[in-house]
Amino acid sequence: MFALVTDIARYPEFLPWVVALRIRSESEHEAVADMIVGFKGLRESFSCRVHKERPHSVIVSYIDGPMKHLSNEWHFQPAEGGCRVDFMVDFAFRNRVFETLAGQMFDKALRKMIAAFEARAGELYGVSAVSGN
Repeated sequence: MFALVTDIARYPEFLPWVVALRIRSESEHEAVADMIVGFKGLRESFSCRVHKERPHSVIVSYIDGPMKHLSNEWHFQPAEGGCRVDFMVDFAFRNRVFETLAGQMFDKALRKMIAAFEARAGELYGVSAVSGN
């Protein structure tokens, strides 16, 4: 699962709303990327730094874009027959329209993105890799 989450170059292939992604730099421990997201005719780009601590965690920190702040964390823990994944995201938009849209749609959008990661894990590692939780 760590490999799936850190393969950010492939996000446009399976994540909803990710229109394009450009990796500025990448190493074993860190990547810097620019992402364009689009939703209902709105498009925004932002940059982030991805801190990779194999195999335990991925911490994403915001560099610039339309947000006041953005951070997310992935934590991976071996579990019987697979891996437990804990995910946390915290963000706020500068633009009130985006903030209002995000507030109204956040739960649905988050579930859709989690489902996309689960589907991708199923494709890469087999259906047994996805618990459905």
